[in-house]
Amino acid sequence: MIRNKETIELMNEYGRNRIPFIFIIDFEGNKPEVLGLTDLPKNEILFNINGITNYSKIIVPKKRMVFQKTPPNYENYLNSFEIVMENINSGNTYLCNLTFPTQIEVNVSLEELFFLSKAKYKLFYKNQFIVFSPECFVKIEDGKIFSFPMKGTIDASIPDAEKIILSDKKELAEHTTIVDLIRNDLSIVSTEVLVEKFRYVEKITTNQKNLLQVSSIISGRLPSDYQSKLGEIIFSLLPAGSISGAPKTKTVEIIKDAENYERGYYTGVFGIFDGKNLDSAVMIRFIEKIKDKFYFKSGGGITFQSQPEKEYQELIDKVYVPII
Repeated sequence: MIRNKETIELMNEYGRNRIPFIFIIDFEGNKPEVLGLTDLPKNEILFNINGITNYSKIIVPKKRMVFQKTPPNYENYLNSFEIVMENINSGNTYLCNLTFPTQIEVNVSLEELFFLSKAKYKLFYKNQFIVFSPECFVKIEDGKIFSFPMKGTIDASIPDAEKIILSDKKELAEHTTIVDLIRNDLSIVSTEVLVEKFRYVEKITTNQKNLLQVSSIISGRLPSDYQSKLGEIIFSLLPAGSISGAPKTKTVEIIKDAENYERGYYTGVFGIFDGKNLDSAVMIRFIEKIKDKFYFKSGGGITFQSQPEKEYQELIDKVYVPII
């Protein structure tokens, strides 16, 4: 479990006093940020969280976006994949999210990409990275907590794509595992935990192709004083199950062994507390600027049924910008 006492206490204090704030927490939990909405550095952090924004001016590039990707070396991916499979065969994990960075070339800035992209959850962070995530981490409304895990992606142009993805046994097993993990996670902080909707399909429009994404809805009832415990609630649920795996603690160890880079803020979480309710996202669909080069980080869940070629292709297919 990720721990950060100072961050937890600050989130608890803001929640207790109904002070609106945003939080940005990296995957490793080493560099969390909690900022009151009145304390945000101007133009350094921009967000759109389900329609709640901190900007009025939109920057639209005058040129057409060019987007090219250079996928990671397959042999390097295969080496990491085999580390994961060895652990699966040894019983150390039964679902592990394996990710890789893909170098991309674009002719627009991170800020312009932020405004070009379309997603429920968007973040521009200090010209270091942007997020255009379709995946909610948790949402808190009127004393109830909700999670909407996403597992299962398919090219929407494939004939009978929805039927194929919903009937795929590997995808079903992976999604069921994550739903069970998230249900157990929510049980840590809430009661009356319920899977309200199991495996529904949403369409995502991108600059590459249209995709279908499979999600579920899970809910629980929080204690009456939950607003004074927001930090404890969020950190008790980290890292997000959908981008780690199960069992979570051991799988995170395997991830660090198999992946040849630090995820940083990729697959962390960010969100907003408006003084009453909270909404947050998993930081997937992520572009980072490193020494004037751009990298798109993506991945997918590995199970005993996984085939490396298909998992590698899924990783590449997820490298896209959902355009307006």
